[in-house]
Amino acid sequence: MSPTFSVVIPTHDRVELLGQVLDALDAQREPPPFEMVVIDDGSRDGTRAFMEARLAARPPGAAPLTFRSQPNGGPSRARNHGVGLATGRYVVFIGDDTVPEPGFLAEHARAHRDDGSDRWLAVLGYTGWPIEWRVSAFMDFVNEYGLQFGYGLIDHDALVSHHFFYTSNISLDRQLLVEHPFDVGFPAAAWEDVELAYRLAGLGLKIRYNARAITRHHHRMTVESFARRQYAVGKSGAILAARHPELAPALGLERLARHRFADDARLAAMRRRAELGERFRLLPSQRAFRKLMGEHYLRGLRDGLAEAAGGAR
Repeated sequence: MSPTFSVVIPTHDRVELLGQVLDALDAQREPPPFEMVVIDDGSRDGTRAFMEARLAARPPGAAPLTFRSQPNGGPSRARNHGVGLATGRYVVFIGDDTVPEPGFLAEHARAHRDDGSDRWLAVLGYTGWPIEWRVSAFMDFVNEYGLQFGYGLIDHDALVSHHFFYTSNISLDRQLLVEHPFDVGFPAAAWEDVELAYRLAGLGLKIRYNARAITRHHHRMTVESFARRQYAVGKSGAILAARHPELAPALGLERLARHRFADDARLAAMRRRAELGERFRLLPSQRAFRKLMGEHYLRGLRDGLAEAAGGAR
């Protein structure tokens, strides 16, 4: 039977978690016909050997599994590679650290079916932390209120904007992705998914949120690690602004023009306040989180714009 869904998983140096992701897909409850497509984006941790052994041991009747390696080229190139190998009507993107719950694929299928299998509909699922983890206030914040994900800002079954196109858990028509691939000019996992969704939304794409299609994000985050991420997001924001100048206000370019960057002492104080909010849930912390992460984002945006200007000379 031909697959209806192709689960495309780009991976880079996460071989242990990748095994959990694949195990969870093999354990799906009443799934539609599906296949898995894994693209190794230049891993150096034994991913190729792990996948070759897994393919050799794959039992008869299991969902088809395709594996390819490529030189490290970033998530956009890896996803495009996976889409090119996929054969299903729909592609489901997940991460190599987002482990699906048993009803994950059945819920994606139901949501598309309930909307009449509309070619121009994408289904966004929920990505949350593993239920057995002790989750900090900061991790809740980045997942629910827009720093990485914004699930606390949207309702189940609602149509949502292109900003919520999260490739940790989203499905859409494969042919749309063939005709409109990811922009490979984004080197990091930042803004490349929103950029694609922005282009597709201009052509008529709708995104419906199904909170019952769940993956669990096995990637602990701290104030320190996320600050580094926000700097990288800022640098990618400069790329997006160059691609779509009309998005400059939303990306913070006007804010950047009037922003006074913190000196080392002030930045250290901002970090201490955010880390206190990370450790103690009863402390008011969202403002401290936003302030520190905004500072790092704007620094990345500033440096990204400077690099682009230098390269244009």
